[in-house]
Amino acid sequence: MFTDETKKMNFPVVFILKIIAVIISITVYNMFPATKDNQLLHQVLKGINTFLVPSIVLSILRYIVISVYNARHANRAVRGNFVLGINRLTAVLNTVLFIIAVMVAFGINPVEFVTSLTIVAMAIAVLFRDYITNMLSGLFIMFSDQLSVGDRIKVGEHKGRIVDITFANILLQNEEDDIVMVPNNLVFTNSMVNLSAHRSNLFTVKFELPLYVATDVATLEKEIQSVLINHPNLDANMPPALQVQEIGKDFVRYKLELYAISSSNKLHREVENEVLREILIFEHARTKSS
Repeated sequence: MFTDETKKMNFPVVFILKIIAVIISITVYNMFPATKDNQLLHQVLKGINTFLVPSIVLSILRYIVISVYNARHANRAVRGNFVLGINRLTAVLNTVLFIIAVMVAFGINPVEFVTSLTIVAMAIAVLFRDYITNMLSGLFIMFSDQLSVGDRIKVGEHKGRIVDITFANILLQNEEDDIVMVPNNLVFTNSMVNLSAHRSNLFTVKFELPLYVATDVATLEKEIQSVLINHPNLDANMPPALQVQEIGKDFVRYKLELYAISSSNKLHREVENEVLREILIFEHARTKSS
């Protein structure tokens, strides 16, 4: 699901710098006629323009596509990672343009170079087959609506919330707050469950208490449930579930799973604040009585 931050267009500093650079490059190119003395300069400037001009056009196309997409979905929430996919694809094309520009700057014909290295390119494709298939799988994921950044998924033995999607991996944040890098191919070669597809209203509140306070788990759970059982922003059919995550030397770490009436992050934060305030009151009362 896209947020306002995803849809917001940043100030195009890099785009402006590219325009300035191409203006300077073209000006210098025209100021110095092609001679034997400045042949190298002309070749380098040609390579720079080979990168900058298509890159500027690519940036304009990217801006137009994202603007049109955001305008069409301005009034409704959408799934998928279309904007992320466009940004990643633009980065790849810019990399290809840069490589071609370097060849031109050194006087190498890119078409002849690729043709002469066809066999080598095939060998490279075989060697980097896994990465190439991962990259293609990443593109499929980015431009599909099956997965989105923020979804909770389970792929094989890995389970967590999607933090980012790259050409190589899906970055998952598991319940222990560790970042797990899952290869994109696993999504297509293993069974995958999108836990957010039907449980998008689920959110988790994590907290910890001192060991001497946390001994009375039943009372803590009763106090929390008494506050949330008739909460207007929570699903009455899904009661709060308190779980012990970790017992340390002097603390106990808990996880409370709640089901809201909507998937609004703002609403989730409001309920979370109410829960944490109740926990602070409980801790203060237990500390005072002990």
